Amino acid sequence: MKVLNRFRVAAGIAFGVLAASAFANDLKVGVITSLSGPVSSAGIPYQKGIETGVTYKGEISGRKVQLVWLDDASNPSTAARNARKLIDEDKVDVLMGTGGSPGALAIAAVAREGQTPFVSFTNANLPGDEGAWMVTIPQPAPLMTSALVERMQKSGVKTVGYIGFSDAWGDLVYSSLQKSADAAGIKVVANERYARTDASVTGQALKIVALRPDAVITGTAGTPGALPYLALAERGYKGQIYGTTALVSPDFIRVGGNAVEGLLLSTGPAVVAEQLPADNPIRKVALDFRAAYQKLNGALPTDTFSGYAFDAWLIFADAAQRALTKAEPGTPQFRTVLRDAIIDTKDLVGTHGVYNFRSGTRPYGVDERARVIVQLEKGQWKLAP
Repeated sequence: MKVLNRFRVAAGIAFGVLAASAFANDLKVGVITSLSGPVSSAGIPYQKGIETGVTYKGEISGRKVQLVWLDDASNPSTAARNARKLIDEDKVDVLMGTGGSPGALAIAAVAREGQTPFVSFTNANLPGDEGAWMVTIPQPAPLMTSALVERMQKSGVKTVGYIGFSDAWGDLVYSSLQKSADAAGIKVVANERYARTDASVTGQALKIVALRPDAVITGTAGTPGALPYLALAERGYKGQIYGTTALVSPDFIRVGGNAVEGLLLSTGPAVVAEQLPADNPIRKVALDFRAAYQKLNGALPTDTFSGYAFDAWLIFADAAQRALTKAEPGTPQFRTVLRDAIIDTKDLVGTHGVYNFRSGTRPYGVDERARVIVQLEKGQWKLAP
């Protein structure tokens, strides 16, 4: 396992990111990503999203930005150690990360202890004072699952089976599904789980198929998220299939193949930016992101994760510009005013939504504008009517 491996942005890429010996008053950002392990299918795109953000806005109020990268190897314990090192040794002004909800929750606890703002790339919600130093970029599970339940209701679904990860993300999607389904008169008939590292979900799929639900929804992510659909298809399941935004990745489509054709899921607008109406304010930012990403990587993004990381960078840059009028980077005072500025973010348009953390339900800052329903057709995501 890679522990505390340090990643620096390559010097040959003109990001305007200075080395460790940079001026003391420059901004310092600690980024923890899952560049190895089972969550790397999300962690690597998160890294590319941050790199795109730096090319888009690499200087803030005349200050350069130094990035310090660490790989948590998809391990929450390593994520926590990384966060502690970035705060105690590297003296970062803000933390960003990581590939999965368990790792994000681990970072959030350290961020609170170290009084350092934390912008999470993935769904992670700590109530009250526990989450006082964090905000979360992805849409909250209740917002996204309710959109799927509305779709199920219109399609005549009466019963739905659930299979998800046996972790915080799986719990979050299931609890959100239960509430929305109950309100819509849809019965959740199964709650099956598996670990991200499992190689088979045959047993769970057999139980679901035996119950013959009208639809199945998963609370999974990335490449491991394809397992339930493969198992259901092998056992001849013909009902409707649904998923969450965490499944939008080329690796998921490649592994899922024909078993995920026709999949309906709720996701952020960035995934289908060019298909959005011309008057949608998110469209322009999302298309700008796609252009910057293509210029940097030589190809358009085919995932949802890089957009979340890009939005995290936009939120940080906007908040840092305001915080710099009140305190100097590298100080406890700056970390406090930066945290407050992030929370005070108002009507900031990103690739996945319009962010308002103070008025929204913390730590999430988006509303219905942050969700669309898409369907997988011949390996491409299409905006559903």
